[in-house]
Amino acid sequence: MEQSATLDIETLKITQEQFILASQSLHLQRPGCDAVYQVGLYGWRKRCLYFFLLLLLVTMIVNLALTVWIIKVMNLSADGMGKLQLNQDGIHLEGISEFQLPLYVSEIQSRRDGMLVLRSEKNVTLNARDVQGQLTGQLTVGPEAVEAQCQRLEVRSRDGGRLLFTADEQELTMTTEQLTVTGSEGAVFEHSIETPLIQARTSEDLKLEAPTRTLTMEAPRGVEVSAAKGTLKISSRKDLQLESTEGEILLDASSIQLGSLPLGIYTQSPSQAFREQAVYEVCVCPSGKIYLSPAESSSSCQAMSNICLWS
Repeated sequence: MEQSATLDIETLKITQEQFILASQSLHLQRPGCDAVYQVGLYGWRKRCLYFFLLLLLVTMIVNLALTVWIIKVMNLSADGMGKLQLNQDGIHLEGISEFQLPLYVSEIQSRRDGMLVLRSEKNVTLNARDVQGQLTGQLTVGPEAVEAQCQRLEVRSRDGGRLLFTADEQELTMTTEQLTVTGSEGAVFEHSIETPLIQARTSEDLKLEAPTRTLTMEAPRGVEVSAAKGTLKISSRKDLQLESTEGEILLDASSIQLGSLPLGIYTQSPSQAFREQAVYEVCVCPSGKIYLSPAESSSSCQAMSNICLWS
């Protein structure tokens, strides 16, 4: 068996050699290819590809550098950004901050050992809105005035328990024990004012004045005007009217003086009107005007006096 296998291999070798020799003797030639096609990128396409790859690499490096620079400058960390820290209760911000767009928060609180300052070049406006987005309250602090737009304005004490000042569309209420006006011109009220007491400071005068209109004081149980340690002075440019509809007007004093009363004269001859007189009596005209008349043995008050006729 081994000899037969060896013979077969040698026979095959001889046959292969004979085939090679026969093909060389016949000068056989393989068919050639007329066109050669190259596979790949060559020329300007290859240069453009390398250029775009280089540009992409430069962009990635610049982007990475800018990202590192922003993290470094903004001081970004896992807790927040710089002086802005994110906590479970909210945002903790230190220093001066500037907001270009509206800020929506539920509570703004300053540090325990500092104060909260809201600063703006024009004005600071605080708005309160309901669920539908309608404006329910507004506080505007501007360069000329502080405006509050709400249904009811309340000012409370430091502890928040005592109500000091309230204002709404109907009335203005002050619950403080004392209202002090320190201006040199006093307080000006365009309409009525209701108060149980108007009192001046110690060693200072109290002055109630209506320069162009009428000063009226009314009370259901009476009005008391008193000067415990000084002089009470009531002056008017025109008429001073004391009227009582159901009671009487009582002037109770040790001495009552009526100064600058006119002198009324009613005589038959004009020569008797200028005689010297030392005693006078006080007369009242039907219109209520008071004048002086020379005292005689009988009353000289006449309804036809010149004072009563001209008044």
